[in-house]
Amino acid sequence: MLNKFIRFFLENKLVTSLALLVFIVWGIVSAPFDWETGIIPRDPVPVDAIPDIGENQQIVYTEWPGRSPQDIEDQISYPLTTSLLGIPGVKTIRSNSIFGVSSIYIIFDEDIEFYWSRTRILEKLNSLPSGTLPEDVTPALGPDATALGQIYWYTLEGRDKDGNPAGGWDPHELRTIQDFYVRYSLTSAKGVAEVASIGGFVKEYQVDIDPSAMKAHGVNIAQIMAAVKNSNMDIGARTIEFNRVEYLVRARGYITNLEDLEKSVVAVRDNVPIRLKDVAKINYGPATRRGGLDKGGSEAVGGVVVARYGANPMHTIDNVKEKIEEIAPGLPSKILEDGTRSQVTIVPFYDRTGLIKETLGTLEEAISLELLISILVVIVMVLNLRASFLISSLLPLGVLIAFITMRQFGVDANIVALSGIAISIGVMVDVGVVFTENIVRYLEMPENIRARGKKLLNVIYEATIEVAGAVITALTTTIVSFLPVFAMEAAEGKLFKPLAFTKTFTMLAALVIGLVIIPTLAHMVFSIRLDKNKYKKGLSLVLALTGLVLTIVTGNYIALILTAYGLNGFLADRWTESRKAWVNIMNIIITGLTIVFFLTRVWMPLGAQNTQFANFLFVIGIVAVVLGALSSVVKFYPRILRWALNNKWKFLATPILIVMFGLTAWQGFGSFFG
Repeated sequence: MLNKFIRFFLENKLVTSLALLVFIVWGIVSAPFDWETGIIPRDPVPVDAIPDIGENQQIVYTEWPGRSPQDIEDQISYPLTTSLLGIPGVKTIRSNSIFGVSSIYIIFDEDIEFYWSRTRILEKLNSLPSGTLPEDVTPALGPDATALGQIYWYTLEGRDKDGNPAGGWDPHELRTIQDFYVRYSLTSAKGVAEVASIGGFVKEYQVDIDPSAMKAHGVNIAQIMAAVKNSNMDIGARTIEFNRVEYLVRARGYITNLEDLEKSVVAVRDNVPIRLKDVAKINYGPATRRGGLDKGGSEAVGGVVVARYGANPMHTIDNVKEKIEEIAPGLPSKILEDGTRSQVTIVPFYDRTGLIKETLGTLEEAISLELLISILVVIVMVLNLRASFLISSLLPLGVLIAFITMRQFGVDANIVALSGIAISIGVMVDVGVVFTENIVRYLEMPENIRARGKKLLNVIYEATIEVAGAVITALTTTIVSFLPVFAMEAAEGKLFKPLAFTKTFTMLAALVIGLVIIPTLAHMVFSIRLDKNKYKKGLSLVLALTGLVLTIVTGNYIALILTAYGLNGFLADRWTESRKAWVNIMNIIITGLTIVFFLTRVWMPLGAQNTQFANFLFVIGIVAVVLGALSSVVKFYPRILRWALNNKWKFLATPILIVMFGLTAWQGFGSFFG
């Protein structure tokens, strides 16, 4: 079955090419990085800085103003907690009772779906028996968000036309703008679960009763409360028909200013109305508050944007910023005494975008460096540009396929998940090296030299199926070793599962590329033969001219690499027969220097304060030392192996000592030898 699978894609290059194109385009579409092409639509993996390791919980929030914590506990928290215990999937319930507020945290099992749990809680709250809670007390379900939902904090400040602080706004004015304009606008942004107001003062009508006036007019507090309550309502009076036209009748009674409240009738004595202003003073004032918002040592008013469960934090923040730009021109403004125009401005002071982009940027740089270093090592160690191309092509393609699977399986891109891709690059290189080296070994056999067409296809097929089983076994054992990670639960599972998923996705992608893409690319690459010298020279000349033209047009000197390749190929016939291999070596040197150049631009090990040329020389030195050491190991490996086989106990003494030191370091010297 596996052999038929490999042969099908090897013989049907169009299908393989289309699959390769789909993987590349789909991978760019799903990539979490900011790869805006302008042509391909984007549906990226949701990104965040860190994994959400919070519990699967819902919050029931209940207010009972003015009541002590003990009353809240006895009459709200305890009855609600006992009623909610019967919901399916509930693991535990925690409650918190403070002055005037009850908060109940319902923790569900991890396998319970988020919105299913919310539905069950609402059903239970709506079916509470009468008398379970005090009158006029209504519990509310918290926003559909997680503990990491707070993605954007902002303040409302008065700014002049140049964006400098101008002031001129009272805290209650800013709080009113926040509550009735900004909050509603930002809540409508896609992906936002809630916009919570914080700071300032809630503006309210305050009625300060006069006991002496009450006694003189013979009214009590209950009558005053009823008057205030009844004075703020509209009344519908059905309709009347006049002249064959129907008119709606309504009594308008909503309070719009202090005068409306002052004229409210409390009682009537001897046909003389006693108004509210006769027994009390009415004015505007701030509501009692239990906290505030401080910014730079001064009072501030602002809000907290909370992202909805499952929403992409980056997209949600972008949507919030777009909404802020939309409503900013319509925010109120006033002229101050000095003539300055002060307009209310939304000023962010916490934006998770920076943290997310820094995290992604760090990992993107790490993955880029790993790719460049791996490609460089492969080119230098293999000393075959065609084989190096086959091995190196696996790396970026494997990463793109990993992005596709992350998007489809709902694995968010964060520092842990992307680290799984970074640590899998070595395994991906191994897969490419095994398949490509075996193909090259088969092609270098005397009977397969200069093989073409069907024979070349059969040679590549035989080389691939020879090692396919071993590669599958090796990758399967690595994947199986991560099964304990997939079995983790709770916070540790949420923390480490993304890494296990992405590492598994990357290794499976490497296996698919090794079985499907590499054999087809090998057949295409090794089929290219320019036997006639004039064709070689013509192609080399075109390549050299293309490099020059691109350098002149774009002004980017990196295009001169093509010119170097072209000149090397054009002058190939100048080498003596014994030195023909130098053409390939020169191409490898050009490619290696190019990769080192890009590696220097990304890495800059000496820092930006030193010139790029100095960093370039430093990187060349490091690469030369490391690759020299690796080449020495490869060169002297037969001698080392022969000595180890002839002196088994001398060689085994080293790993035995390492194991003993490891055990003593782990268990302690006293417990190990005691």
